[in-house]
Parts: sequence; structure tokens; C-alpha cells
Amino acid sequence: MKKTSIILFIFILLMLPFFNSRAQIAERSGQGTLFDIPPRNLVDIPTAGTLPRGHYDIGLRVYYNGGGLGYIDIGLSNRFMMGISYGAEGTFSNYEPTWNHRIGFGLKFRLVDELEYFPAITVGYSDQGYGPWVKEARRYTFKSRGFYAVVSRSFYFYKWTSGWHGGVNYCMEDDYYGDNEINFFLGFDATFNYNMAFLIEYDFALNDDKSSSPMSGKGRGYLNFSVKWLFTDNLELELMAKDVLVNRYEADTFAREIRLTYIDSF
Repeated sequence: MKKTSIILFIFILLMLPFFNSRAQIAERSGQGTLFDIPPRNLVDIPTAGTLPRGHYDIGLRVYYNGGGLGYIDIGLSNRFMMGISYGAEGTFSNYEPTWNHRIGFGLKFRLVDELEYFPAITVGYSDQGYGPWVKEARRYTFKSRGFYAVVSRSFYFYKWTSGWHGGVNYCMEDDYYGDNEINFFLGFDATFNYNMAFLIEYDFALNDDKSSSPMSGKGRGYLNFSVKWLFTDNLELELMAKDVLVNRYEADTFAREIRLTYIDSF
């Protein structure tokens, strides 16, 4: 599975220069929706997209065990954005919430804009993981990205605005079991009818497959996908399926989550 995924990852990177850019597509289509702003993330993995200067998003992510994660991102320039987040397991329940150990923080800077024959390149940092915080293991159930670099390339196919994404990251969580290898990820998004989008990603989880750790995955990696609906001009509703390969030992099936995002400008 992982060998095949690595070959696919390399193939995607080699093909990136041959597709039209998302900026060119938006110019040709004349559409003015929020989908002209490239996605900043897929399900969990980052893309090379950033918020335009003066734009912000406010969101709520609801996950299993009654968990909730709130976040806000701000575009400080057309290349640079930052964000904060905080949440807890059991927020939507009848028992005391288990709060994350600290406020999450993220930075993203686009080094290279997407050109006609060259992908966008972005570097960033995020210490916000997903799912419950596991105090004994000093990590989130789904690890944070840490330091990362990602390339994104858009293309147009049959009236769809789409994008390939691939990157590398090094998680900075102080993993009790010492599983802190460099990791790789890739993903794809497709927008159709200008108000619906499909997103899929694969995280190799090379930093989450240590057999001696009861918190590690089974070595299958994490396959996630979601369907996003632009409900109004400013509000996105997203239904997500996480860990479709059931990589987590404690899971019986994949996880279901919901994300609401409001996007506007100052």
C-alpha cells in the first residue's frame, strides 16, 4: 500500500507543471464565489493555498466522542496567514469536557505563487492535531503537522476546478514513544457546479506506525475524504470521513466529522 502510494505521489509531482492554474481558471470562468479562494486544507493535510489579505475564516469542527474544535484564520497578506484553535473532547455531551492541553497555533507562508507551468510552494507550521488529546502519550490521536512544506497545482477538466497537492512534514509533538519520523502526504480536490467540492487525501503516517506503541496506527496510513457544500456566499458545510482504512487500533470503523466554516473580509 505505502509503496504504491509513494509511486503515485512522485507521478503527481511530475505531472503538476502540465495543468492550468486555478487563477487562470477563475479568470476564464468569470465566477465570483468563495471557491475562487483555493482551499487552505483538505480534510487534515494543508495545501499551498492561503487566505487573501484582509480575509478571515471562523470555523467549528465536530468530531467523535462529542469533541469540538473552534478555530480562526486571518490573511495578513496575499502570501502569509496565521491562525489559532482550541477545543475539547466531550464538548457536545453530558459529561465534563477534556480540554486540549493548550491553544493551537499555525503559520503559513507561500514562497512561490502558482504560475502557468509551475506549482505554488508553501511552508508552514501547525501544532494543532485532531481528535482527542491523549495525555499519557503526549500527542493528539491524529498527530499535528508540525513543520511542513507543500506544493499545489490546479487544473481544469470538464468544467471542474481541481487541484493536486503533495508535501512533507515533521511533527513536533513530544511523542512519548519516540515515533517522530519525517512524513509524506498527498491529496486532491475537485469543485463542480461552483458550490460543491470533493476532497480526498492520504497521509503515509510514517511517524505513526511504531509497533511497540499502543497509540500508533497499524501501518496502513490515513485515507480521508469529504464533501463540501457552499451553503451561502460565506458559509461552507463539510461532511468528513476519516481513517477509512481503519488504521487506528481502537477504532471499529471510520470516523465521521462535520466542519462549518464562515469566510469574510474586513
